[in-house]
Amino acid sequence: MTTETVAAETQVAAAESEELEPLTVEGLYRAGVHLGHLSKRWHPRMRDYIRLKHQKRHVLDMDKTIESIEAAKTAVREIVAAGGECLMVGTKPQARTEIERLAKSVGASYITSRWLGGTMTNFATISRRIEALIQLEEDFAKGEVQAHTKRELLMKQTEVKRLNKFFGGIKEIAKLPDVLFVVGIDREKHAVKEATDLNIPVVAIVDTNCDPSTITYPIPGNDDSHASISLIARHVAAAISEGRELAAARERERVAVQAERDAQEAAMAAARAAAAARSKQQNSNS
Repeated sequence: MTTETVAAETQVAAAESEELEPLTVEGLYRAGVHLGHLSKRWHPRMRDYIRLKHQKRHVLDMDKTIESIEAAKTAVREIVAAGGECLMVGTKPQARTEIERLAKSVGASYITSRWLGGTMTNFATISRRIEALIQLEEDFAKGEVQAHTKRELLMKQTEVKRLNKFFGGIKEIAKLPDVLFVVGIDREKHAVKEATDLNIPVVAIVDTNCDPSTITYPIPGNDDSHASISLIARHVAAAISEGRELAAARERERVAVQAERDAQEAAMAAARAAAAARSKQQNSNS
């Protein structure tokens, strides 16, 4: 079993230890997922997802939200199962802690500080900065940091903290992500645009003041409530976990099939060798 397979199974076990609440209209209402913005701030393209207007505020249709969450989970699960990576993005104060926690629990990359322009469209440059961060951390761990003065050492420590603030959640990323999960598309418009330019699908919570047409898998919901964000993000994280489990199972099946094929080929080769030896023996006897 490969190291990647073991890591994937460990992450799956960690994710499964957190009980996931089933998707129900009542549960979404309790979390405040249905609460939209004031009706005067709405985006007309959200019309199909709005159920009614109550006290000058739009209320979202939770049946459609459940359908959207399930569709998004299916997409994320299949992308991850095929070996893809999901990048979770949430820099809003209500989202930061939960997005980081969930991403770590399923081994996903995340950005919770600030989306730096070119994170994906200029990935080569970003990768070099990440490599510099990793090298600095390794030097500190080995006690090999080159600093002539205490002030210079302090500056390098500060640089590590600064780089970790922006790149700490994507240090392990080796290639462009295959799908994004975004909280707050009005705030993360640069992330969405970069993903769109690169044809990377985007799953996002879309509030009543946002344009759902810019998102591959829009999830109509309240993106200002911690409870709402947490509920939806937990289901996306579960899809990542399930995808990793599927990928691990497929890898085990592939290895088993290959082992069986190798054994069959070895048996056939042995049979051919035995037949050749018998034929040679018979020729020598005659």
